[in-house]
This record gives sequence, structure tokens and C-alpha cells, in this order.
Amino acid sequence: MGPIAMMLMDHQRSREIGNEMEQSTKDYLSSGNSEKLIADIQLYVDHITEHLWKENNKLFMMAEVRLQHISKNVDEEFSVIEKSQLNELGKSRQHYEELAKNLTHDVSNQGN
Repeated sequence: MGPIAMMLMDHQRSREIGNEMEQSTKDYLSSGNSEKLIADIQLYVDHITEHLWKENNKLFMMAEVRLQHISKNVDEEFSVIEKSQLNELGKSRQHYEELAKNLTHDVSNQGN
């Protein structure tokens, strides 16, 4: 089973734990006994913590390694397209960066 399938199984498990928490919340509200709810919340926190660690430290790193050569090609193609579009408009990247800077400044000053 591949890494994406494993992560999808984790997502399904997250939903299952969420459903268990929903039921244990109802049980807590009707009985006042919080033991199962607390255990379910802890299970959910542990599960999500582990899941995020797997995404950040395994899945995303694997994707980065596999897509590294593609990323360079996409960057190069984007650069060619950007230059072509700027030439057609008779503008520079600096022109649009300055517009963005001015807009950011204007938005910041609107609240004052």
C-alpha cells in the first residue's frame, strides 16, 4: 500500500474517531460521566498529531524529492510566459510589485 493510500486511511480513521467523540459527547451530556469523552479527545489529539507528523516529515518530503525536477521546469515555463505577458502589456514585474506595495500600504492605512 502506497503513502497516499495510507494517508487516506488515516483520514478515514480521523472521521471514525470524530464520530466516536460525537457519541461520547452525547453520553457525557446525558450522564455527566466524562471518562469516555476525555479518552476519545486524547485519542483524536494523538491521532492528528501523528498524522500531521507523517504528512510533514514523510509525505511532503517524498513529494518534494519526486517533483523537484518538475518544479524547475514549471518555474522556467512560468518565467517565459510571464515575460511574454509583460512584454505584451508593456509593463515590468517591478511595476506590478510596486502596485502591490502601494495597495498594501493603502489597505493598512484605511483602518487608521
